[in-house]
Amino acid sequence: MKKVLFLLVASILLIVGCSEDTSGDGETVLGLAMPSATHGWMGALIQNAEDQAKALVEDGTIDDYIFTTADNPSAQVNNVEDLIAQGVDAIVMLPIESDALSPIALQVEEAGIPLVIVDRELTNDAATVVVKGDNYGAGVNAGEYFMEQLGGNGKVVEIAGPSNSVTQQRSDGFREAIEGSDIEIVASQSGEFSTETSLQVMENILTSQPEIDAVYTQDDGMALGVLQAINEANRTDIQFITGVAGSKDVYEIIMDDGLITATFLYSPLMVKEGVIIGADLANGEDPDSAEVVVPATPVTKDNVDDHYDPEAAF
Repeated sequence: MKKVLFLLVASILLIVGCSEDTSGDGETVLGLAMPSATHGWMGALIQNAEDQAKALVEDGTIDDYIFTTADNPSAQVNNVEDLIAQGVDAIVMLPIESDALSPIALQVEEAGIPLVIVDRELTNDAATVVVKGDNYGAGVNAGEYFMEQLGGNGKVVEIAGPSNSVTQQRSDGFREAIEGSDIEIVASQSGEFSTETSLQVMENILTSQPEIDAVYTQDDGMALGVLQAINEANRTDIQFITGVAGSKDVYEIIMDDGLITATFLYSPLMVKEGVIIGADLANGEDPDSAEVVVPATPVTKDNVDDHYDPEAAF
């Protein structure tokens, strides 16, 4: 009788143990904290991030992922707090604002969770790995392009992004490249990485600035808004516009000899590398490097055919 009772208890314990294993205990789970899709580039990046996470689940690299988006910094902080509470094995985050998301990044670090930051950097060293485009290089390459096209002399406008590390680096690089020349920045305003906002901002600048030779925009979507404003104002003094990203729409304008004549690569595909690295960290692997930088290759009429994909989502 004692032997039967022992076997019965052992069987029950075995069943309980099995049920605990299949309920998710011991699974490798990746957390993703992304902004909302406020413009085309971000929409493509968000889609790329989730596509890559799904692929990693399908191939067995990770067991599951938790995907979150937020339309403001406070909401993103809440999302990251939830990911910490759920005990994910690593987090991939694109901070909406560098300053606002840096404190929660420290909490991720304190919780012992590896953190991959994509695109916009933090103001501290909480990230395990940073995956970014060469924002400073994009600004430098743009400035060098302006120097070449304008012969080192002219009045230019800068349409910048919102307040974050990306915007600052793209502005710094541009200014360094034109330093010491006779190129004058007659207006610099934020277009918030929005086509609609950039259209409105450029309309006001066109009213206040009777002479403009060229416009440096820090994003392809903003370049499209600037182009619309210029066309609607019938301004013929502006020689060219440049963007940053590498969108299909801008490539087509470059190919058709339009007013947007150059852009500098900053592909939303970079997030896939960030998600792959995040999965590796979640599985306990050490990173190959603390920083991955994607080059800001100039794309002009000379090489646009090498980059254009008519089937691209962005």
